[in-house]
Formats: sequence, structure tokens, C-alpha cells
Amino acid sequence: QVQVVESGGGLVQAGGSLRLSCVASGSRFNINVMGWYRQAPGKQRELVATITSGGSHTNYADSVKGRFTISRDNAKNTVYLQMNSLKPEDTAVYYCNAGVLSDAYAPPRYLEVWGQGTLVTVSS
Repeated sequence: QVQVVESGGGLVQAGGSLRLSCVASGSRFNINVMGWYRQAPGKQRELVATITSGGSHTNYADSVKGRFTISRDNAKNTVYLQMNSLKPEDTAVYYCNAGVLSDAYAPPRYLEVWGQGTLVTVSS
């Protein structure tokens, strides 16, 4: 079974920085796209950033462009989100998402795997 685990959240003041990490683990899988989503209190979950398997193509929400950077280390099955110039509006639970091709099935199945989330709180 495949799972992803986020870490790195915390409490920061506006203008501060945090670096989130997401590690995928399990057996019989290959990861394609990985991404970060967030859900603020009372709001729907929204896309923050995605990155393709080779790391050459990234996509960002307009609200975080120029402030957040997504990257990945395929050897470690890890994706990172460097968050700079944080704003109170960035306060949310941040979730890691991995598009996984699981070879545990015949034929292999493409799965969307979500982490448990890590809380980022930005104070005014």
C-alpha cells in the first residue's frame, strides 16, 4: 500500500518562511505528478502547486506565484514546498498529493494518494 506523509508545518509571522516536505512510501508503485493542495478554515481545498515526474514542469496557483517553490527528489520519493513571504491568507492545512501507478494491480492502476495534512498558521 502506498502512503504519503507531510511534515514541516508550523506557526510563523507574516513575512516568514516554511519548508514543507512530503515523502511517499510503500511497495510496487511509481510516482508521476506530485503536488500540494491546501484547505483553509471554511474553504474548499485548492491547488497550490504541482510538479511532473522529471521536475521540469511546474504549475502554481496565481496566489502563490513568486513566493512558493515546488521541487522534488525522485531518489527519495520526496516533494518539497518552499514557502516564502507568507501571508495570513496562506493559513491552511496543506496536503500532499501523489499520482501513483500501482503495480499491485493487474493491470496496474493509477491512484491518487493523499497525505494526512500539515497545518500552516501565519499570524498577522
